[in-house]
Amino acid sequence: MMKSNFKNISGSINAPVGFRAGSVFCDIKKLGTGKGSEKGDKHDLALVCSDTPAAVAGMFTTSQVRAAPVKISVERAARKSAQAILINSGNANACTGSRGMADALEMTNITARLLEIPEEHVLVCSTGRIGVQLPMENVRGGIDAVVKALGSSHEYATQAAEAIMTTDTRRKETAVEFELDGRSVKIGGICKGAGMIQPGMSRTSSRPAATPLHATMLCVITTDAAVEGEALKSALACAVANSFNRITIDGDMSTNDSVIALANGQAGNEPLSLEAGDCERFGIFQDALNQVTLELAKMIVRDGEGVSKFITIRVGGAESFADADAAARSVANSALVKTSWCGGDPNWGRIMGALGYSNARIDEESVDIGYSRSGDAEVRFALEFGKPAVDLESLKEITVLDEFDIHINLNRGDGEAVVYTCDLTEAYVDFNKGE
Repeated sequence: MMKSNFKNISGSINAPVGFRAGSVFCDIKKLGTGKGSEKGDKHDLALVCSDTPAAVAGMFTTSQVRAAPVKISVERAARKSAQAILINSGNANACTGSRGMADALEMTNITARLLEIPEEHVLVCSTGRIGVQLPMENVRGGIDAVVKALGSSHEYATQAAEAIMTTDTRRKETAVEFELDGRSVKIGGICKGAGMIQPGMSRTSSRPAATPLHATMLCVITTDAAVEGEALKSALACAVANSFNRITIDGDMSTNDSVIALANGQAGNEPLSLEAGDCERFGIFQDALNQVTLELAKMIVRDGEGVSKFITIRVGGAESFADADAAARSVANSALVKTSWCGGDPNWGRIMGALGYSNARIDEESVDIGYSRSGDAEVRFALEFGKPAVDLESLKEITVLDEFDIHINLNRGDGEAVVYTCDLTEAYVDFNKGE
């Protein structure tokens, strides 16, 4: 049996062999993207590229309103290979009509020409304010500058992670190393997101029935693993389903959500595939990718706008996964529940209320609701089979903590779901109410 020991390493998207990153300031929106994000001349254009063509995979917002860069990247991520991802912050290039589409295409055209690669090998992402046209004169100069600013060290990766930030207060990056076929393989990632967060992404940007309908969140993943294209697409879909599609800050879906992965094969392992005989090796890669995406997804929640607490909601005993998911999201997005968490109030009555109006099938006399410290196996139940089990004061020892878990058992079946969420504070309202 092959072991899957993953070592956390530095370097993020530049940790894998054969990748370079860079960023520049080109004044796309000098004062950031809104109240609380005035960052002066913070870099606002980033480029990530592989030295060689790489297998590509992508997951994108299922909003019916999709930004121009999403429409372009969906099509190109469906191909076998790509080589570069251009990302701007400060402007979403969403709801910008035919001009917005022309601008996004021009961004990929300029990048491809300067890198001397096919235009269809360049994907593009944008994040920032919706409904504002890009200042293309600045962008054109920025692309020329960022191509010249590419580097392979951790410093360049860190600059790229900072360049894609909008209302984020800190960069989000990670990388892991493991072995396949006796070769060292690395996966690195950067992401951004702090508000407008409840991603529900799919490969084609179409809306599957089981996908939650409720980020701008962006993520770039690089790996030097050799992975066949369809295998990478499958692995990314699985990883996103259990990470970015499991988080919610405010229940709002963005027009621009994108997760894009490139795998250039420079680690030299035997190419991973979806063939039955490759299950064990592919499983190791999948586990490593899952770790990277989940770590990044949790970083987004912890850095949410106005967030003071990180809460994991675990629902079990549902009739189906869909019911468990619906129950968890109903609780996670309830303003009443979230404000009680802000005050450290273990108001399980509000949780029951949210379960009651969810789409999940429940029987109030069968519901268990418990609290525990984050990751702790010892659960203190507030409610057992619909009846109060302990006094509220004894639960406050848990709910005053910065991180804790909510355990809900519907006692109706085997369906389970997990959602990572947060509280709702006065700071969130102040941040988002406008100038």
